[in-house]
Parts: sequence; C-alpha cells; structure tokens
Amino acid sequence: MDIKVISTNIRFENKADEINNWPNRKQIWAKTILDQDPDFICTQEGRRPQLEDAEKSLKDFHLAFKERSWIAERMYPCIFVNHSWKVLNAGDKWLSLTPDIPGSLSFESMFPRLMTFAHLKNKKNSKEILIVNCHLDHMKSSTRDGQSKVLISEINKIKKENVSIILTGDFNESPFEAVRKNIDQSTISFKDPWINLNKKEEGTHHKFTGDNSSTKRIDWILASENLISTDAKILKDHDNSIYPSDHFPIFSKFTLN
Repeated sequence: MDIKVISTNIRFENKADEINNWPNRKQIWAKTILDQDPDFICTQEGRRPQLEDAEKSLKDFHLAFKERSWIAERMYPCIFVNHSWKVLNAGDKWLSLTPDIPGSLSFESMFPRLMTFAHLKNKKNSKEILIVNCHLDHMKSSTRDGQSKVLISEINKIKKENVSIILTGDFNESPFEAVRKNIDQSTISFKDPWINLNKKEEGTHHKFTGDNSSTKRIDWILASENLISTDAKILKDHDNSIYPSDHFPIFSKFTLN
C-alpha cells in the first residue's frame, strides 16, 4: 500500500506577519495540503486555538492526540490523521531530561520542545505504522544534540517490533549535521527519501518570500528502511505570492509492504 506524508511548519499566528498572518493564509495552506491527498499531516508550531482551527480546515482529518496537558503559551507539533486510520496509541514526550513532565526544559533550549507520536492501524487492511513528529531548538546546535538524543531514546521505548516508523519534523538544521548523526547511531535504520531519490538539496525556510536559495533543508521526513521511497518534493504553492507558511511544506510517498 502507498503511504503519503506531509510535514509542515505552519508558523504560529502572529499579527506582526500582517498579510501573511494565519487567518489570511490558512485556506491556502489547507488547499496545498489536501491537494496531495495525504494519509498523515505532521505540523510544527501553532498553539491550541490555531491547531484546532487547522483541524476544521482539513476535511476527513482529525488530531491524533487531543488529550495532552495543553499549556497556553506553548506551541505543539501535531499529527493529523486521515479517518481511514485508527489511532491505537498516541502521546507527547518532552525533549528534556524529564520527558514526561509537560513544559519541561533542558539543554539550554530557548523554549520547551517536544515530540508527539501516534501508533496507527489502517481500517481496511490492518497495516500498522508509527508516526513521530518533532520540533527542535532553533538557536544552538548543542541544544539540538541533547534533544535529538532524547528523541531517539523515547522512540526506542514506544516502537513495536515489525511496525514501520516515519519520523518527521522541523529539525532546525540540515540532515548533514549533528542531529542526523545521532539518529544514525540509533538501533533504527532511518532513510531519507530526499537522498534516496537523488533530489537536489534545497532550502525549506523562505520567510514568506518564496526564495529558499540561501537556506538549508531543515524540514525532513525519514522512514525506517522497510518503507520504500517512491516520491519526495517541496510544495511551493502560493496564491498571488501569499504562501501557506514561512516554511515550504514537504511531501514524501512510500510503499508499505
């Protein structure tokens, strides 16, 4: 079966963005996403009201995990799941030395950061998959180093034998730096479809300009090696130069045996 995944930093709702603020682009964002007919949509940034607003714009999708201890000022990575999938288990882990304490902060991070996960079963064929989505610190490499080690440790705790894993996120660094090296040292062999399919490296953060020529590919989708990569692309859709976000959404397609 085919699995289609989108990872998208939606940019928090911010009046200072003026014409690019969320209310002016949310329908562009939703259309861009839904045009790809994904199974899973992994978002970064966004506080609870914005995320619930996003859910209303996504026909046939629902938040995998709503029961979290929402903290008003925190931004949450989320997983939106197509209704053709059943959520077996879902939750959050904070990327700190105390992952089970909501809002906990370590490694000199500017803000508390977290990963969210969803263990899912397809309602038609009973295939299972684990989706993990995260957002790492935007300031220090040393902070991301610590956070990525917690990320891998927590994935190892929740993974199930013989269940494929997709890891997405805004990693705030390219896949050729310390975070990716930490992931490579884990017991899970993750592959990058962008590299597997010999795509030319491009930036994903464009600051609402559409110009990504001077930035790195800081948004990635990785998959366990039993998922075969068949497509990967950056979604550059816009409506009269109004973009879905200040990051381009990224898309990957896999075959799940």
